[in-house]
Amino acid sequence: MTDIYLLPIGTAALLFPALAFVMFVPTAIVLYRRHGVMTRWRVLSLYGGVYYALTSFCMVIVPLPKPSVNVCKEYPSFAHPQLTPGVAFTDIWKEAHHRVTLDALILHNSAFWQTVFNLILLLPLGVFVRIHFRRGLAAATAAGFAGSLFFELTQYSGLWGLYACPYRLFAVDDLIVNTAGAALGWAAAGPLARALPALDALDDRALAPLAAGKIPFGRRLIALLLDVTGVILLTPVLAVIGYFVLGAETVLLAPPVAFGLWFVLIPWLMGATPGKHVLLLKLVTPDGGRPSPARLALRALVLSPLLLLACLGGGAALSLTASAVFVGATASAADPSALTEIAGRVNFQEVAYSLAADPVAGLVLLLPPALCLALIGACVRGIRRHPQGLGLHETLSGIRNHALPHTRARTGPDAPEPADPQMPAPVAAADGSRTGG
Repeated sequence: MTDIYLLPIGTAALLFPALAFVMFVPTAIVLYRRHGVMTRWRVLSLYGGVYYALTSFCMVIVPLPKPSVNVCKEYPSFAHPQLTPGVAFTDIWKEAHHRVTLDALILHNSAFWQTVFNLILLLPLGVFVRIHFRRGLAAATAAGFAGSLFFELTQYSGLWGLYACPYRLFAVDDLIVNTAGAALGWAAAGPLARALPALDALDDRALAPLAAGKIPFGRRLIALLLDVTGVILLTPVLAVIGYFVLGAETVLLAPPVAFGLWFVLIPWLMGATPGKHVLLLKLVTPDGGRPSPARLALRALVLSPLLLLACLGGGAALSLTASAVFVGATASAADPSALTEIAGRVNFQEVAYSLAADPVAGLVLLLPPALCLALIGACVRGIRRHPQGLGLHETLSGIRNHALPHTRARTGPDAPEPADPQMPAPVAAADGSRTGG
């Protein structure tokens, strides 16, 4: 029985890192837009909830039947759902062979432990509803019922049609016990909810630098990542348009044109780059006005050495990946053995031997990315150590980031005051106090 319950946990542990990596940027966007900050406690709470959801789902579907198993013949009784309440208690009494002993009713009663595990399955959901969402018992009970119904329908549908027949039983007792487990989890989380600070209070504490005019580095970094991705995707589009409209010689102009459109023209017309729009940021001058094209061009020019390699590298990787997929798909459609032949052309062992035989060539190949990483690290360190968190592209161009109100910004007397872009941000004095800049 231990292996049955450890297998879904291990499966979720293997899937969670990849899912967490894919979710990072969307999670950052949602948190910054809804709460204005991305605190470690919100990330921990959200990712903990995702990991729990993944684990509980694996608990419901794993272990899967082997492809050679005919589930319709192997589990014929599961085609009819169990809709009679109280069957679980009848099974416990039958499993005990009508003996009222601790060993028969509890310790060696598989039906009893199955009911207990069904109760525990959604117990963390009730805790999550109370701690993370700060909702009441009715919300926890409704969430438990909805989650349990989804699990039972997943089992009854044969994993939503993946199997011809269900390989686990739809039981109304499981629905009742799961829902009761969520409600029990909400009740048990009362002392923990009173002991832990509210996430909104932690958000207010993290919003204090934002009220002083200092935008978090992570928020600007995510916006820059979105902008770089947008330039990478826009470059081949402009290259194709230029090739068919103006000629092949204009293809090389696509990267600088895309960079200029994204970082100069769009911010001048819209007030911010698309990435900053997504993160609820806008670009302003020290007096709160809209930056001129000259300021934006200077900012983009200073920023370009860092972004140029990233755009070119990302564009090359995207092009190579698309080409490999296209060639591989074409080759496999024409001749399935051609795909193996293409993959065999790249011998990574020979590449490793070549680098070992000529270390100088290997160092030369590693020097550009190492220098790029060192340059990026130096720029990040300079931004983090600046009193206002400004980079060289911002100090030279005089352009600042201004945070727009997030969707859950509170307007009460206890809410943090938003920064006024027309007022200079306070700077730290020598004695640690903050004075007007």
